[in-house]
Amino acid sequence: MSKAGITLAVADPPPRTARPSGRRGIELALLALAVLLSVYGYCAVGIAVNGTVPPGAAGYGAGLGVLALVAHLAVRFRAPLADPLLLPIGVLLNGLGLVLIYRLDLETPGDRAAPTQLVWSTLGVALFIGVVLVLRDHRVLQGCTRLCVTAALVLLTVPILFPAVNGARIWIRVAGFSIQPGEFAKVLLAVFFAAYLAANREALTYAGRRVGGLRLPTGRVLGPIVAVWLVSVGVLVLERDLGTSLLFFGLFVVLLYVATGRTGWIAVGVLLASLGAVAVGRLEPHVHRRIETWLSPFASIEAGEGANQIAQSLFAFAEGGLLGTGLGQGHSVLIGFAVKSDFILATAGEELGLAGLSAIILLYGLLVERGYRAGLALREPFGRLLAVGLSSLVALQVFVIAGGVTGLIPLTGMAMPFLAQGGSSVVTNWAIVALLLRLSDSARRQDDGGAVR
Repeated sequence: MSKAGITLAVADPPPRTARPSGRRGIELALLALAVLLSVYGYCAVGIAVNGTVPPGAAGYGAGLGVLALVAHLAVRFRAPLADPLLLPIGVLLNGLGLVLIYRLDLETPGDRAAPTQLVWSTLGVALFIGVVLVLRDHRVLQGCTRLCVTAALVLLTVPILFPAVNGARIWIRVAGFSIQPGEFAKVLLAVFFAAYLAANREALTYAGRRVGGLRLPTGRVLGPIVAVWLVSVGVLVLERDLGTSLLFFGLFVVLLYVATGRTGWIAVGVLLASLGAVAVGRLEPHVHRRIETWLSPFASIEAGEGANQIAQSLFAFAEGGLLGTGLGQGHSVLIGFAVKSDFILATAGEELGLAGLSAIILLYGLLVERGYRAGLALREPFGRLLAVGLSSLVALQVFVIAGGVTGLIPLTGMAMPFLAQGGSSVVTNWAIVALLLRLSDSARRQDDGGAVR
């Protein structure tokens, strides 16, 4: 309003400012708690088994603390507005996994896996720091679609050239060194699916013919992504890695549903998964045996052959009861060769009980929820789909593994994120946490009125 040559203007309210120091302070406090809980568990195992604190407790605590602190400083420097819960959850789960593997090492002195797992965990945190420092804008990944899908298919195909391990060709072993390329491929395929669906979601949602209550996109739009999915799943079936093929199928259906908003895709996905499970269960002897074991877990005992792995796992959960037998005081090692990998959750259930097992599952649930929260807060479709895809990878893995070892669904060979023995798995999961942190930082910048950098 102007009067007597004087102009009065109503100033715009100042933009809401973020307080990154508060979020990082919460993160630092939670990291300290995560490290202390991990060290306490390490000491509790030593006291229960040997009657004394393990000699390496101080070194373990210092090493884990330094890794957590360096990761925290990287986040404070490059992603100050990121979610303060993601990094502490990763450190706590990783630390607990090291404790459980160390505890099982005491029962298998000829097969010590904890030192190697600690090295892989260090590499995983290093990759986490690298992603946080180098990747300033997650949208850069959208321009790497072809590179991601090509690298993913190559990683999935290479293990076919190497000998099978425990009936599956999913490992590359050279001079005593081994990696599982499929673990890295799942992140690359999540990036590809998110980028492709973000670029074509309008055509996927509104173009094409309507069949019943579902609008089917044209083959030109849906064809490339279906072809990539079929090739990846087909390779995994040839390698007999059915757990990862189920994971990829679930990721594909979830992202297709999120991109289009069509609930019909969920129904189609469930139908196709059911048909595929029936077909593979009948045609593949290895899978057929697992289904039979799932349907009759105590048949081997009744036949006088002793308890199989599923039966031993159920016994371990039953023995744990509500509060568990205590760290270092269980007998889950009777499960056999997969106790540190596929069945690590059985050790947690026996020695920490239902209460401890519920806490672990809640940690995974919180990790997934924070990832979904970051995705919902982002305004651009690629970031939203990528956050949902990465979070769904963790959720699907936890469901498939926990369901398998508890007898809810047939067992599939996969590694429990952060907990189980497996270098490729722990490194990949740290990359997932780093990407979720970057996405949550971008979402917060948008909420605070700043540009996504």
